[in-house]
Amino acid sequence: MKIAAFIHQGQPQVGQLSSDLQSVTPWDLPLAERELGAQVIIERQVRGDALPPTLPSVPLAQVQLRAPLPRPRRNIFCVGKNYYAHAKEFANSGFDSSAKAGGDIPSVPIIFSKVPESVIATGEAIRMPGAEVSTAIDYEAELGVIIGRGGKGIRAADALQHVWGYTIINDVTSRDWQNRHLQWHMGKSFDTFCPMGPWLVTADACDGTNTQVRCWVNGEERQNASTRDLIFDIPTLIETLSAGITLYPGDVIATGTPVGVGIGFKPPRYLQAGDRVRIEIDGIGAIENPVV
Repeated sequence: MKIAAFIHQGQPQVGQLSSDLQSVTPWDLPLAERELGAQVIIERQVRGDALPPTLPSVPLAQVQLRAPLPRPRRNIFCVGKNYYAHAKEFANSGFDSSAKAGGDIPSVPIIFSKVPESVIATGEAIRMPGAEVSTAIDYEAELGVIIGRGGKGIRAADALQHVWGYTIINDVTSRDWQNRHLQWHMGKSFDTFCPMGPWLVTADACDGTNTQVRCWVNGEERQNASTRDLIFDIPTLIETLSAGITLYPGDVIATGTPVGVGIGFKPPRYLQAGDRVRIEIDGIGAIENPVV
């Protein structure tokens, strides 16, 4: 099942996409719940409640997609240096403050977060800050894991039972802030720095443990890797996070980016105004965002 949040006739809606992706069927929900996007559906399913009644289907071409979780309930959990080749390219870039203590390949997951207000939808613009703020803006294609049944102290062996589904995330990053401030939260959390979507896909319709992540900038392929290559797999990430932090329905975990980010080129190939970044993940779909 694919669930989209969207605007139709000026109103926020949330609905299920048809199998051919040509139409979407909205659920009949109060406005306050529709504004939350897919969050309300995740919570209903976790409780075991029936899905809401539906309204007439509308062509997908007639709606404006929102991020499926337009404002997540709390910060997005993110994982740094979680593909071997990317960990090496980042350590060699000179911008990796974590490498001083941990070396090229981390021995435990590196966790940071992005604020909910950084989330935007496919088609919306990634907005460059002025040169006086940052001149090193990078893209990062990532698989996003959506938690369903929450919990604390979740064992890796049980972790996939807590995964509701998946989405696509572009973990846009200010590299100079990431380096200068010796932490990653601020440079990852600028406004518009978390394109997400185009919708959520339930775990029974997408195998996040074995799917392909690809990224293009202006039609040039930059990233192409399988989630089989993660250093720390999805169960390990959930076990690590939940050891001390209670996870809740709708929590988002961005699992890390493959080799091929702009900082890895010599010289670096940062995003510029006028660029377009497209990310595809098999089993989910694609998001594409202009840079302005």
